[in-house]
Amino acid sequence: MSRMIFVNLPVADLAKSREFLEALGATNEPKFTDETAACMTISDSIFVMLLTHDKFSQFTPRPIADAKAGSEVLLCLSADSREQVDTTVERAVSAGGTADPGPKQDYGVMYGRSVADPDGHIWEVMWMDPAAAEKGAEAVAAL
Repeated sequence: MSRMIFVNLPVADLAKSREFLEALGATNEPKFTDETAACMTISDSIFVMLLTHDKFSQFTPRPIADAKAGSEVLLCLSADSREQVDTTVERAVSAGGTADPGPKQDYGVMYGRSVADPDGHIWEVMWMDPAAAEKGAEAVAAL
């Protein structure tokens, strides 16, 4: 059996957060979506569960962090090109995101930008030249 990852995020406005994730390229899985949660498919093995604060609280005894005030996680999605990085960020901004809460990263063979979702979670979108990726982190760091 292949392994899957489910990223669970607390959200204030489920519909707005779902629209934001759709702008990043995710699709909704209606079998696991209701008025308290939305299952968003990133790939065959990666899913984001958007959970209302009440629903999220059912899974943890800890208080929900304010992602606008602190960083609890950085999420990064790959892109097929530099242009796709920019268009993905632009779509996410149109869906309520805030572009570039951190500086753009342009290392020639690696290019990335970030966008904060309506709740403040930071989503990075990154492209890396396939030849550079084959050489690994040390080769990229040397640039």
